[in-house]
Amino acid sequence: MTVDADRLVGEIEALAQISDTPYPSVTRVLFTGPDMRGRDWMVERCEAEGLDVRFDAVGNLFARWEGAEPELAAVATGSHTDAIPNAGRFDGVVGVLGGLEAIRSLKASGLTPRRSIELIVFTAEEPTRFGIGCVGSRIMSGQLDPGRAAGLTDADGVTLEEARLAAGYAGALSLVRPAVGHYRAFVELHIEQGPLLERDGVQIGVVTAIAAPATLRVDLTGPGGHAGAVLMVDRADPMVAAAELVSAVDEVARGSGGPDTVATCGLVDVFPGAVNSIPREVRLSIDVRDTDGARRDRVVDAIRAKGRDAATRRGVGHRDELLNADPPATCAPEIVAQIEAVCTEQGVVAQRMISRAYHDSLFMAQICPTGMIFIPCRGGVSHRPDEFASPEDIARGAAVLAGTLAKLAA
Repeated sequence: MTVDADRLVGEIEALAQISDTPYPSVTRVLFTGPDMRGRDWMVERCEAEGLDVRFDAVGNLFARWEGAEPELAAVATGSHTDAIPNAGRFDGVVGVLGGLEAIRSLKASGLTPRRSIELIVFTAEEPTRFGIGCVGSRIMSGQLDPGRAAGLTDADGVTLEEARLAAGYAGALSLVRPAVGHYRAFVELHIEQGPLLERDGVQIGVVTAIAAPATLRVDLTGPGGHAGAVLMVDRADPMVAAAELVSAVDEVARGSGGPDTVATCGLVDVFPGAVNSIPREVRLSIDVRDTDGARRDRVVDAIRAKGRDAATRRGVGHRDELLNADPPATCAPEIVAQIEAVCTEQGVVAQRMISRAYHDSLFMAQICPTGMIFIPCRGGVSHRPDEFASPEDIARGAAVLAGTLAKLAA
């Protein structure tokens, strides 16, 4: 098998040009112009390789290489091409284009797989538009009810149902979930988004578990008023309560007793948002993750209690909502073993590791045995324009993926 590294890196660079922001920054938000053009671009490349392309009702893209026994459960790979505002060009894309290149290399080797191999480009892995990540794979796995999915609303009041129909994806969302047994296995190639592989001089990370994410939204409200006219003694300022809660998020996570617990308040919306106006409404979006689901839930409960306490202390209104609390995923031991065997065959240095970022694999693990292959990224930087993975590491990851798919589809 031979991976064409120049072609693969060239396609990553070409897709990076389809963006709402100038290169090397990448912005492709769900169902916007760049996202749709990126989808069309992917379809062209998949069809050029003779793959059968289809979309489901939420816009997940499937490109299928038919196996010798198409009635058998398929082996799948893939990731996502949507990108948060001002992101990098490798997150998700390495798994999509690396998956396509893996299929090309297998075809060029003369392999006829027994099982069909599908490349999946998942819809909305990033939560940018509708506030919840992995929309496509969540619905596929049954972790997101189709009715709830249809009613998700963006900042402009547009529902997911309206947006996907306007983008041309018709059909019932209830049909997105594949039939039981449709997939034999799923393997995702991804940049690590952390510094461990680079720091330790390891070429491939073999993921054994994926941390469980939870997203909490907290709304704090007060009467507001003029910043100069309302005396401090008369204030009930939701921003002050919010500041206390942000500090508490960090405190609770650090005190969880587990090294894998992380919590982040990455989004604060303030209304009316004027320097000379006391805020009337503050919304916090809080992300909590852990490899231990029960410990993660205890941290979420503690943060919710801290929010209520801060609101009471500051005399402001309080409401919170748990948007999602997903279970952790364990990668299938047989797939972990297959990836390690391929690394040994290819002379690649590999080590087992945990994914603390979550991916579509978290939800595919609810459908079929799942594994993940990590490649190093410079400095562990991700979700930034300076995100970088070397051509050598990308090609190596695609080669390991190709070998793994060959074994699983045999």
